[in-house]
Amino acid sequence: MDWLSIVEQVEPLEDLRLDAEIVSELERRCGDKTGRQAGGVNFYTPSFKAYATSEISGCGRNAWPAVSITGAECKLKCDHCKAKILEPMIPARTPEALWRAVNESIAAGARGMLLTGGSNHRNEVEYGPYYPILRRIKDTFPQFKIAMHTALVDRDIAHRMEDCAIDAAMMDVIGAQETITQVYHLRRTVDDFERSLECLVATRLKVVPHIVLGLHYGRFLGERAALQIVGRHVPAAVVLVVAMPFYAPAKRPFSVPDSGEIGRFFMAAREALPNTPLLLGCARPSGRAKVEIDAYAVMAGLNGVAHPSDGVVELAARLGRQVRVTPSCCSIAVGDEVLAARAEGAGLTLDLDQIMAHERARRSAGRLAGVRVVASAHGG
Repeated sequence: MDWLSIVEQVEPLEDLRLDAEIVSELERRCGDKTGRQAGGVNFYTPSFKAYATSEISGCGRNAWPAVSITGAECKLKCDHCKAKILEPMIPARTPEALWRAVNESIAAGARGMLLTGGSNHRNEVEYGPYYPILRRIKDTFPQFKIAMHTALVDRDIAHRMEDCAIDAAMMDVIGAQETITQVYHLRRTVDDFERSLECLVATRLKVVPHIVLGLHYGRFLGERAALQIVGRHVPAAVVLVVAMPFYAPAKRPFSVPDSGEIGRFFMAAREALPNTPLLLGCARPSGRAKVEIDAYAVMAGLNGVAHPSDGVVELAARLGRQVRVTPSCCSIAVGDEVLAARAEGAGLTLDLDQIMAHERARRSAGRLAGVRVVASAHGG
């Protein structure tokens, strides 16, 4: 049965109108990467919480808080963000404030944190005063995970981050000078982004570069070049996200990136990085575009999808993917994406019969009641 026919078998996807040419090309080029050859697919989602431990239903922002060392301040004011993304984060403007924030978060049940901050005019987050306290945090709470947004770095900074024993280093890789200049308002070059990635992967850090699709006002420009940059190095995993410019200025609006072009990029990324975990992060458009993007991600053989659309887990099983579900919530999805990328046994392995039984129970009851609760292998 061809893949379009399989999509039509999935009730939530039966009205989805995917590009037949793209689906056919995905089937031809990625069909042999399904099943175990693709390494399985892990869905990070709270929608299967009835399969997990009873504690997962209480999972909230306390589990993986986001902390900004600059509060809501950022010098760049990029057109897709305008620093608004920092506003809801926990501010920690001094090392002492970070120590207090971590202790309070751990007391509230936190497993780790995303550490970031606004950039200076050179796209650097000024972590210098924080390195000693980060080392103290890791020495005192070795199980507490720290995923750090590094921004641009040099070798010295990369090694100082390594010395702090952070668990994951994340940075956006941008492949178009026009995007760096116009969207980021930044006087740096594409080469600067590649040098930063090179410096990070030269350490023992788990490095997880991100590529933002549609970053140039909703259209593709430097994504293929960014993929080539990543391919010249050996990161632990790569996270693909799609531009969500909620705060774009009216004079420079973003369009919604084309789902078909995103699907083709997934295919190119899978072929360019056959041995690297590829993950679809939380950030992507909502509605029909999200469903299309998620379906293409599964067909292209991506290894992880955060918060999949309804029906996509079933689609993966019908396509022969080895399906795992890691119960989590949006506040910890970043952590699970970057820290569990290679974890064996992460999440609960499900087969098509289990998924269909779950769906029948959900649709008949209108909720997840009546589905047996079992322990998650992820330990969530």
